[in-house]
Amino acid sequence: MLPFDLLLCCLATSRICLQIAMFYFNLALLSLIEFSPPGGYFVIFLFIYESELWLATWLSVFYCTKISPIAHPLFFWLKLRISKLVPWLILGTLLCTSLTSVFHRKYAWILFQKTWWNLLFPNATTEVREIKEIPVLQFVILFIELFLPLVIFLISALLLIFSLGRHTRQMISTAMGTRPPSVRVHISALWSFLSFLVLYVSQYMMAALVFSQMFNIRNLSFLFCLLLVGLYPSVHSIVLILGNPKLKQNAKKFLLHGKCCQ
Repeated sequence: MLPFDLLLCCLATSRICLQIAMFYFNLALLSLIEFSPPGGYFVIFLFIYESELWLATWLSVFYCTKISPIAHPLFFWLKLRISKLVPWLILGTLLCTSLTSVFHRKYAWILFQKTWWNLLFPNATTEVREIKEIPVLQFVILFIELFLPLVIFLISALLLIFSLGRHTRQMISTAMGTRPPSVRVHISALWSFLSFLVLYVSQYMMAALVFSQMFNIRNLSFLFCLLLVGLYPSVHSIVLILGNPKLKQNAKKFLLHGKCCQ
């Protein structure tokens, strides 16, 4: 399997798992199912969420190194080796997120009791046991885990967008008469990466709003933010399919196969 295909497969798998976890939580939030998870559930959710963030970040880095016409020795070195680095980046991501999730396992159940227990079970009569304070180190490490992929993503995405935009303007200024097909391809790619940037940053903002509104869990603004967080993986997956000819062709074959089976 090609490195790019492997990266997309891992990203798709993480997003499917993330959507299943969020769907299960939404059912519990609407009181449609009983919700009595152990602390390990939140460790698994943290592992899936961080893995999805890092894989999406590496996808942005892959696009940036392959497409951006940046003339720098380090960037040129990375462009030649990014395909070989992709499997190691995926393996490193899974390993690091596994270790950090295990690191947070001790306080996952405590964090659940301090935040979500009274929100999901406001009429619970059982007394929650006394909870000791969570060390500051836990929050610092968690903040770094969630903030670092955002920084790497912003650097790679902005480099790609600015370099691609500058190159597109140069092509338009030198083109005579009608725009050549290459210009339209560059403009389409530019809009695709801009949407990727907006979606990625938006889900960070919505996730922050979700946690800021956690004491109003039945509030419409909380549910709206939660909906937008869940929409990001789906909408960006559609953008990826529409912007990639190979994925678009495979999607058409899948839909045609589904119609034939009916």
